[in-house]
Amino acid sequence: MPFSIRLRQFCAVLGVAAFSLTATAPLAQSGNVKPPEPQKPAADILKEGQKKIDEIAEATRVLTGPAGNPECVWLGRRVASLLWRDDLDTAFRHLDLYDRFGCPSAHIQATFRCLVRQGNIDPKAQETLSGRVHVCWINPGLPPSPPVAAQAPAASDGTTPK
Repeated sequence: MPFSIRLRQFCAVLGVAAFSLTATAPLAQSGNVKPPEPQKPAADILKEGQKKIDEIAEATRVLTGPAGNPECVWLGRRVASLLWRDDLDTAFRHLDLYDRFGCPSAHIQATFRCLVRQGNIDPKAQETLSGRVHVCWINPGLPPSPPVAAQAPAASDGTTPK
């Protein structure tokens, strides 16, 4: 009887040792570990959160009716942004929620029309998509932005370049 107990203990120790050796081998071989991404300072995160709250409060103050409800503002702006980025599947899922909350679908249409009429966002400009969506959400009747004038040709002396 004591021999069978010792045999069981030996098998258990052998099993644990084999498991621990096989478990540490892949960990030791992983050479493509990415360094952790730097975290944003807490102050920046708080500023971004406060900015979003202020934008929703502004829309609630300016708009009358259900389009000014905070849930309609949040969902509607997301739908317009997703439509702009051609993420139609996600936009339609958000649009279902937007409709479920009783938000006016005509306001989404007017906001997206405003976005399209404003033209593409210049990558060099400070304006962002979320900023433009916010402006169009508050005032969907915003007149279209003037087209960027083509650069005037340089003064010519009548000769053609070769």
